[in-house]
Order: sequence, then C-alpha cells, then structure tokens
Amino acid sequence: MHKHFDLIAIGGGSGGLAVAEKAAQFGRRVAVIEAAKLGGTCVNNGCVPKKVMWYAANLAHAVDDAAAFGIAAGRGATDWRKLVHGREAYIGRINDYWDGYVDDSGITRIDGHARFVDPHTVDVDGATYSAEHIVIATGGRPIVPPLPGAELGITSDGFFALTEQPRRVAIVGAGYIGVELAGVLRALGSEVSVVALEARVLETFDTMISDVLMAEMRKQGIALHLDFTVAGLAETAAGIALDAADGTRLDGFDCVIWAVGRAPNTADLGLDRAGVETRANGVVPTDEYQNTNVPGIYAIGDITGRAALTPVAIAAGRRLAERLFGGQPHRHVDYSNIPSVVFAHPPVATVGLTEQQARARHHEVTVYQTAFTPMRHALSAHGVTTAMKLVCVGEEQRVAGIHLVGDNVDEMLQGFAVAVKMGATKADFDNTIAIHPTSAEELVTLKVAEPDPVEGHATDRPVAWSATG
Repeated sequence: MHKHFDLIAIGGGSGGLAVAEKAAQFGRRVAVIEAAKLGGTCVNNGCVPKKVMWYAANLAHAVDDAAAFGIAAGRGATDWRKLVHGREAYIGRINDYWDGYVDDSGITRIDGHARFVDPHTVDVDGATYSAEHIVIATGGRPIVPPLPGAELGITSDGFFALTEQPRRVAIVGAGYIGVELAGVLRALGSEVSVVALEARVLETFDTMISDVLMAEMRKQGIALHLDFTVAGLAETAAGIALDAADGTRLDGFDCVIWAVGRAPNTADLGLDRAGVETRANGVVPTDEYQNTNVPGIYAIGDITGRAALTPVAIAAGRRLAERLFGGQPHRHVDYSNIPSVVFAHPPVATVGLTEQQARARHHEVTVYQTAFTPMRHALSAHGVTTAMKLVCVGEEQRVAGIHLVGDNVDEMLQGFAVAVKMGATKADFDNTIAIHPTSAEELVTLKVAEPDPVEGHATDRPVAWSATG
C-alpha cells in the first residue's frame, strides 16, 4: 500500500501535532506517524504528569503550614496509588481528546515506527507513504549511562510507572528533572538524596537561582551529594548502592533514578537513506527555518538541540506550517529570550541572560537583586525564600534577564517575559504601578542599595543592589 500527502509529521508529540494541525487548517493532506500514544513525552511522561505530582506536593506543604494559620489539618501517609490513579485518568482524557481531535481535523493517523526509504518516502511496517514535506519531530528519551549496574536504576519514565512510593531515593542528576523529582518525592514523604557531577544544582542557571534553591532543598531535608562522579550501581544487603569514582559509597536506597539528560530519538529513522545530516549525539541540525540539509525535510523540537521545551516545539511546528502553506515565507521561531520554569520546591522562573552571560557580552551591566520571605509564610515555621534578579544592560538599562525563585514565580514570569521580548528598560519597570501586597511587585520597585552584608543569606526585607562593569 502507498499513499501520498502534502505533509507527513514523524512523531505525534507537541511539535508533530502542532505542524500537522496547522497544515490541515490550510487545507493540506496531512499524516501523523506515531508508534505510541499521541501527546508525546509532555503529555504522557513529562510536563503533564510531573505538574500533577507537583501540585500534590504543594498541597502537602500547605497542610504542613495550615495549623500556623489556625486551620485544623494534619498529614498522614501519602496515598500514592490514589494519586497515580487520578493522574493517569487525567492523562487518559488528554489522550482521548487528541485521538478525537486528529480524526475531526482530517489528519490521517498512522500507527507504527517510520523509517526513511528516500528523501520523500517513509516505510511503516511494510507500507510506504510519501510527501512533498516531511517533518521529523520524534522528541527525546532519557539517558541511562553505560555504567556497571546501571540497569538497577530507573529513568523519569520509570518514575511515572511507579505504583508504590519509594521510601529512600537517590536521584542522579541536578538539572530540571532531577530537582523537580527531588522536590516532589521529599514533599510526599520520601527520603531523598541528589547526586551530581556538578558543584551546584541547575548549573546552567544564574548562580543566585542555584544558591537559593540549594539552601531551600537542604532545609527540606534533601541531601545534596555534589561533585560526585557515579562509577556504578550495586546491589547490597541494604538495598542499592551508588559507588563513586573515588571509592565513596552511598548505600541503602530502594530506588535510584537516572536524571542525567535526554537524547534525541533519531537513531532508528533511517536518516542516512534520506541523506539527512546528524551529529554524533543524534541531534539533527537545522537553519532558523527548521530546514535540514535535505530540501523538503525539516526537524523541530528536542531533536534540534535547541531549547527542549514543549512551547518551543509547538511554536516551531506552527510557524513551519505557516511558512510552507500560509504565504508567510519568513515565518520562523526567534530562539532568543525564551522563558522557562523549573517546577522545583520552590519553583524557578527565568528569561534572558544570566548575570555572567551579560557581563561576557556587554560592557555596561547593572544588576538589581532582592531576597525576602513572602507573606504566604508570614505565620509559618517553614518560611521559604523568594529571590529576584534583574540584569540590565547598556546606558538605557534594557532588561536583558530576569531570574526568579520562590512561591508563584512560575505564574508571574509570563507577563514579564513579554516585557523583555519587547525591549523594556528598567525605567519602564519603574514606571509601572505595583500590585500590593504581592511578591511580583518587587520587580517594579527595585532600587539601588548596598548588597546584603551577609552574602548568601536571604533577609526578611527587600535588598537590591547594583553592580556596573
């Protein structure tokens, strides 16, 4: 059997569905090829189930604080099975939505694994399909390092398959996934250790973020084993052990989670038959219009090695379809100033340049910073620090970076990201009336002051400081 389309999307995740949906809206014949459930990692093993677990953890924190506000509440053991059952039912409803939406949109769904035959043809379980335009949107998969005993650990996919709550957990990796899972598990009652090669968590973020988050994680009882090179895992009488390259051993874990990164799902696509260039790590390089080196073949989402975020893949897919079929030949994603959030405890939100990046690129840099305990914790014994930083560049003090950690920063950044994208200056922020009492108001009221004399310690009052170089 052979069938021809205007566009084929290989991968039914965020990017593939976005480009297929938009192309179908332009009246094109479109197919999506997917070997698993529609929705990809985000819906099934990523953003959505993670956020449900994060909300559960937040509710646990709220119960812990309730008595201080005069609210009678007490916490027992987490009903993990009930939580997982509800989470999976919610995901199932999203899967059902996408199944129906694809059918209603006139998109042909092809179940199976696609492999290229030539630049315009793919094979799926013996049937061939061709298209003028083929979009590779196969996403990524968790990395398991090739170490002795590595099979004793699970990945983030395995975490979402757990039907019982692990009691003593080691998480290897201190990036997005590592700190998010650590916060969730600790809040729900597990003993948690984070083990990482790096000297700080979220190493690629502004140092203020790392410093505050590490302090908060330790306050919560999360053990941080940093500068720790895992050489292998082993089974012992006490459980699972992590062995370091220097001979150090951490033992007694009933669950080890690998959170050391993700790799592109490109190895089994037969890209060489189509002549598509790939890098050694599986990344498919593209230009700013998502073009690969082969005309008519495009790549979007995590496999391109750019900002591995669901909204980025969606934006790339929609803009690609608008360029190909919507009469917008210059439509493409601007990969600068992309906001992102880490759903840690407390959450992290960031957009633009870190202070270090700004100083490397600009001669004149002014930094405004504050740290305080928000009113949410006014009566609580478990006060959580909120810290904020504005990175401004040039004589006009254009806001080039915003870095936030604390309660609700995940919700407050979106609007400020618009301001950064539009080129707002510190004067624009200062001219905006504050909403009081909120934590967000600090971003429009920051003034130059002396730095906190006790470096690294948050205070209960706003402390802003300026450093120009």
